[in-house]
Amino acid sequence: MKKMMNGKFKSKTSKYTRRDFLKKSTAAGLGMTLGGASLSSCRKELKTVPVPVKAAPMEKVRIGFVGVGLQGSNHLRILLRLKNVEIKAVGDIVEEKVQRAQKWVQEAGQPKPEGYFRSETDFERICDRDDIDLIMTATPWLWHVPVCVAAMKTGKHAATEVPAALTLDECWELVETSEKTNRHCVLLENCCYSNRALMTLNIVRKGLLGELINGSCGYLHDLREIKFNGKDEALWRTAHSIRRNGNLYPTHGLGPAAEAMNINRGDSFDYLVSTSCKSRGLKLYAAKKFGQNDPQATQKYALGDVNTSIIQTTNGCSITVIHDTNSPRPYSRVDMVQGTKGIIEGYPDRIHIEGRSRPHRWETFDKYMEEYQHPLWKKIGDLAKGAGHGGMDFLEDYRLIEALLKGKQPDIDVYDAAAWSVVSELSERSVAQKGKPMKFPDFTRGKWKTNKPIFVTDM
Repeated sequence: MKKMMNGKFKSKTSKYTRRDFLKKSTAAGLGMTLGGASLSSCRKELKTVPVPVKAAPMEKVRIGFVGVGLQGSNHLRILLRLKNVEIKAVGDIVEEKVQRAQKWVQEAGQPKPEGYFRSETDFERICDRDDIDLIMTATPWLWHVPVCVAAMKTGKHAATEVPAALTLDECWELVETSEKTNRHCVLLENCCYSNRALMTLNIVRKGLLGELINGSCGYLHDLREIKFNGKDEALWRTAHSIRRNGNLYPTHGLGPAAEAMNINRGDSFDYLVSTSCKSRGLKLYAAKKFGQNDPQATQKYALGDVNTSIIQTTNGCSITVIHDTNSPRPYSRVDMVQGTKGIIEGYPDRIHIEGRSRPHRWETFDKYMEEYQHPLWKKIGDLAKGAGHGGMDFLEDYRLIEALLKGKQPDIDVYDAAAWSVVSELSERSVAQKGKPMKFPDFTRGKWKTNKPIFVTDM
């Protein structure tokens, strides 16, 4: 995995190197772009009208998997539980992980999939195969776009772990490639499928909260131990904390809020302002763990401990998105949506609906879960037991496979992937320019005005 930060990547699908990563991850701090207006100069927005992907139904979904480490293994085990799924190839730069994945596939009663572990770019050989319909990737962030682009350009649908992309240009590359190749590019945002998130969506769609006007969400997760444990994510994630300052991981909290507030389906992100506090948590933790003079304790970390970004939507709603992976704290995604008739919050779960709740009093979810649990959880919640992250990983993979088998649009499309992920670069730019507003690109080129809101069970 150390190759991930030191090697070079030049392939037929993307001329990309680690130097490019360093350049783009420090661009905001160096002030290489000036003002929100300059965003459109980075990549001119297309004037063409986007055409939704129209894919024929499949009898089976044949999958090539790239990256079978922690989360990749989780997805693989779920896919092996689903009907009409075949695992044709597995790839990882660690041969032992490939062999482990091959064993799981065989134990599930499928033929041994081909293994790929020659190099970081061995995913290209997987993409070149003609017996694969879908490439799924759970690699370090740097590789999400190269893998997805290679997949789509070779005629496969693509699905990636979060975030989908790191930069504005990468977001446009995903959108443009999906449109040109008529292939889906799906963001695997499991938090959109939690029991709370889908119940909230159900309550919102039934009008109990009235008109939504505000949301608050985030990713508040103490990752200090993970960033310094010398393995797995520490081999690449910590480097982002060293070089970048902004909201580096927006989609876990933002995805469910965006779906509830009809982003890309009746409303759109307009602009963003962002600030970060000082950076203290990682240095303090490293000094305590390794000693004051250890290189990890003397290292300068660009990432402010808490980043707060505020998004204004075109229709006048606001969403606060918080990122904190450096502080001692319990896990939270906040998960708040406020409407004209009520409010729902997570961590802890609570709800207040005018006319139903006692004035100025919160209620628990209990009776609302009985009445408003989302139909998807009622349908397959039992099947999701034992799957990762409380079952929501199972639901996200189930929905993706169901969409491909039926030839339907996935719940989360390439426009969602781009709009949610671009928050990272916009926040970095805003932080570097003392909270200056940053304009969102319209990846849908106006289609958000007529796209229908999502409910998740409309297949």
